[in-house]
Amino acid sequence: MEMKHSLHLSQTQKLIMTPRLQQALKLLQVPTLELQQILKQEVLQNPLLEEVDEVTDQEDIDREASADEQNNEEAEDPAQEDPIDWSDYVQDGLLDRTYVPPTESSVEFLEKVPATRTTLAESLLEQLHFLDLPAAHMCIAEFIVGSIDDRGWLATSVEDIAESIGRPLVEIENVLRLVQALEPPGVGARDLRECLLLQLEARGEKESLAWRMIHDHFDHLVNRRFPEIARLLKVSVLEVQSAADGIASLHPRPGTLVSAEDPRYVVPDLLVERVDEEYVVMLNDRNVPRLRISSAYGEVLAGKRKPDATAEEKQTRDYVQGKLASARWLIQTIEQRRRTMIKVMNCIVREQREFFDKGIAFLRPLTLAAVARQIDMHESTVSRVCSGKYVQTPRGVFELKFFFSSGLATDDGEDVSARTAKNIIKGLIDEEDKIDPLSDQRIAELLHVKGLQIARRTVAKYREQMQILPARLRRRVA
Repeated sequence: MEMKHSLHLSQTQKLIMTPRLQQALKLLQVPTLELQQILKQEVLQNPLLEEVDEVTDQEDIDREASADEQNNEEAEDPAQEDPIDWSDYVQDGLLDRTYVPPTESSVEFLEKVPATRTTLAESLLEQLHFLDLPAAHMCIAEFIVGSIDDRGWLATSVEDIAESIGRPLVEIENVLRLVQALEPPGVGARDLRECLLLQLEARGEKESLAWRMIHDHFDHLVNRRFPEIARLLKVSVLEVQSAADGIASLHPRPGTLVSAEDPRYVVPDLLVERVDEEYVVMLNDRNVPRLRISSAYGEVLAGKRKPDATAEEKQTRDYVQGKLASARWLIQTIEQRRRTMIKVMNCIVREQREFFDKGIAFLRPLTLAAVARQIDMHESTVSRVCSGKYVQTPRGVFELKFFFSSGLATDDGEDVSARTAKNIIKGLIDEEDKIDPLSDQRIAELLHVKGLQIARRTVAKYREQMQILPARLRRRVA
């Protein structure tokens, strides 16, 4: 078969995301706190953007917003845009185009200085230095501390430690016991069983019933075989139950008690407030930088058509022209983001009105596609709006995705949200007889009585998602 090189021309249609479209989607998806940092960075990179401290005339803002709507079909490539007479912008004073959050108020901003936090390793090393250990033992102890994970457990076997530092296994175990005597109790344990035993020993409860249950019958304890434990230890089942309750108060991951991670605070991106009989949606963006196009480059833009301009002046005008187009597009994109978020939240409020009025039991099934159809947007756009964003409502702070869930059929033909079903299941389990807890099949039967069509395996799935134990592990003897 003859093989040769050849050239062929063909036309194909492809969906290509321009850099501007990619940035617009990114701005739509990021939460408010991240948006603040992005806009501050844009101000540093684009000399035509500047932050304003005072609110400009609202009529100008409305007029510019209306102009932005008419330009939504504007070409993405700046080279394809219609030529703009920049001198018109200078004469009319329209360079002072500002994005102003509608709920802006003058608030003094104080920078938060994070508090210094001690890590688990730092805390353990500090305690070791008070023990006045020999240099060889201190070296082993420091190696052991470095092998302890965030849970507070020893992540490396003592055999590997002995091999790594070339010391006898007995010496490693002796030093490990010194580390295990440090705070918090249970640190340096090699497994859950040893972790619980160390905590009981620190309480002075060695050889207690709880200690013996963990030390001698841990498998029975994990599977809650209390009658079997009572028979083997020759005590009553009530005593075993009481000891198990005490064990439940121990900390399985003591390392998390000394954490270097800062607490994560949820800052709502949207606010929903009740005014009379209606719910009003607002953006929580008072700390978002208010941007406008600087008029400092007016002379450069006004001289665009200067016939005797030098090559350097033309290069400067081209640079300013590009930055001006970028600044205008950014301000327009931020305004569009604000409108999209409010439009999505207004739709959620309409669909979940009963939830806002009566509570979680009245949460309706809702999908991203349903919201997208109502507001005439693509489902992926709604998904980006809801991703990682929170809303503060009269009933608490919720992630936007909280309002979306699948539906379950009922006898009367209406659908019930899966979250509502989970809430009902949790309520039934909370009120059950702890001596004779409800099985998944029994819960499904009770839900059928309430008119909710749900299978036993669905009940089991929801129960596991809520991290609730099965009936046999919830059973108590008293």
